[in-house]
Amino acid sequence: MGYTFTTADVAYLRSRQGMKALEQTSLLELSSGSMIGDIADLRARYAPQDAALIETVRCRRRARGKLRNADDLLLTDDALQQSTNSVVAAHRAAEIAGRHRGAVVHDVTCSTGAELAELAGRDGIGGVIGSDLDDVRLAMARHNVPGVTLLRADALTPTSNADVVLADPARRSGGSRVFRLEDLSPPLLDVLTVYAGRNLAVKCAPGLDYSMLRNRFGFEGEVQLTSLDGGVREAVLWSGPGIAPVRRATVLRTGTAGAVTATEITDAASDDVPVGEIGEWIVDPDGAIVRAGLVRHYAHRHGLGLLDPQIAYLTGDSVPAGERGFRIIGQVGVAERALRKVLADHDCGSLEILVRGLDVDPDSLRKRLKLKGSRPLSLVLTRIGRKGTGFLCEPGVRF
Repeated sequence: MGYTFTTADVAYLRSRQGMKALEQTSLLELSSGSMIGDIADLRARYAPQDAALIETVRCRRRARGKLRNADDLLLTDDALQQSTNSVVAAHRAAEIAGRHRGAVVHDVTCSTGAELAELAGRDGIGGVIGSDLDDVRLAMARHNVPGVTLLRADALTPTSNADVVLADPARRSGGSRVFRLEDLSPPLLDVLTVYAGRNLAVKCAPGLDYSMLRNRFGFEGEVQLTSLDGGVREAVLWSGPGIAPVRRATVLRTGTAGAVTATEITDAASDDVPVGEIGEWIVDPDGAIVRAGLVRHYAHRHGLGLLDPQIAYLTGDSVPAGERGFRIIGQVGVAERALRKVLADHDCGSLEILVRGLDVDPDSLRKRLKLKGSRPLSLVLTRIGRKGTGFLCEPGVRF
């Protein structure tokens, strides 16, 4: 667990004296090797605020690449871990503006304001409200997103007539992740019940069992899985008037100069694809597409087939833009002795191993194969029907 901030700490950090102290603290290394000396230095100059200064600078450094203007933010460790990446939050803000032009949006679990920062000032958003029960996080949000209306309120007690409600139930408690729906704070089902009938977007962990929500609890809204640069970041439950019960995958990729491209697919697309016809390439579809159960729909859009109807590897003679493709050298068995021989015959010295559908630990297998060559290769291990099989491939290429 990180340092536990107080509202007095936040007031100090926001003061002119505190900001100067943060500037000086940011010049220190603050590594495991330097920490003892750094603490002694800061304690001599800034006690009793030295711990708050250290934690703030360390949080800012961890936030780089995740949150905009990271070096100016006030954050707690837990809030940072759950905060939405600014690119993902900006895409959602644009989507809300597109769906609900001129809407007032109320983030009822605003924490330190990462989501509010992307909503505030967004063209098409009519106004922004944030609320939370944590006084420290609210104080930090006042610093991070000045000018936004902030309230101390329970997320399960509606406090506005905002056009859109946004919620992100806490998935961490005491520094540890929680996984059961009832252990979220506030509980997910309570959020869905309290705001039933209103335009609502609830952010959840990407491993959410959305089929259980539909089948057991009757959730009738839209489920969106979002990835950024290959990593699945979240599931979002959209509900309210006019929202259809669809599954959607949103694939975000950042390019040069901060440009972001977005690819989307839903279960409204056809899922008619061939199975078992092996092409020139193997394609490992983005995780958001896999988690959303849209592999067949994606394959149909791009003219690809499935190696096996139950396995999320695609094959074809081309690779869709933005995806990784593995050009097949040959099909091989999965026995380690046979693999060792074929890899030696191909002068393999480094090997990326992808596994799906088989109980194989890639790191352990790689060590046992005892590679001695100089050529980098990739190995895709899977099953077709009931039989394990492998594909020796050239190194994966992002198209």
